[in-house]
Amino acid sequence: MDGISVYQARLNLGETLAKRVISTVPPNEIDVVIPIPESSRPSAMQLAQLLGIPYREGFVKNRYVGRTFIMPGQGVRKKSVRQKLNVIQSEFKGRNVLLVDDSIVRGTTSREIVQMARDAGARKVYMASAAPPVRYPNVYGIDMPTSAELVAHGRTVEEIRDTIGCDALIYQDVEGMKKAIGSLNPKLNGFDASCFDGVYVTGDINPEDISRINEARVGQEDPLEENTTRLAIPNAQEA
Repeated sequence: MDGISVYQARLNLGETLAKRVISTVPPNEIDVVIPIPESSRPSAMQLAQLLGIPYREGFVKNRYVGRTFIMPGQGVRKKSVRQKLNVIQSEFKGRNVLLVDDSIVRGTTSREIVQMARDAGARKVYMASAAPPVRYPNVYGIDMPTSAELVAHGRTVEEIRDTIGCDALIYQDVEGMKKAIGSLNPKLNGFDASCFDGVYVTGDINPEDISRINEARVGQEDPLEENTTRLAIPNAQEA
């Protein structure tokens, strides 16, 4: 995209994320690095290689369950996480594990996955996000939650960690992300990072617009809360 290899960008994000991990959790306290399938794998592999920690596949993905972050209603999302991922217990039992995801949006998926790791016997569960905290909604066509639904909105990293239930939480930082990706094509002079930094590149989005978008979404999920068979397929098509 725009002359940048998405795969290489993910590798670069894993490299910069590794530096953030070291400043939070000593590598000798991590037994294994486990990606949350699918798109976090390149970042997790690069991170594990740089830290000299074994990389393992601890989750098997059910490919017939859609993207949980756009599913309608917390109940549907929570149930779908367990349907979407199966745990390989031997990779968790008695270990301090570092889970790597590409991003954390609502926190519902992350909280369930952390609990799944604990249920599988992990001693400690650390989590790292290859993306910075998602603090602001996307207004450019992606079906993203309102500000209030974003786990990072108005919370510190420690408060997010407590909400998710992991023993340590490490985020990519915005400037590190921009450098890691921007370095792959020097001709680019910037890109949209509005869901991370709140700066909307078109320059025509203000707090009133965000409030209006939020109000339009309120109440839309409730009618589908108990209808677990729909799994947000209409939303996915619209996105």
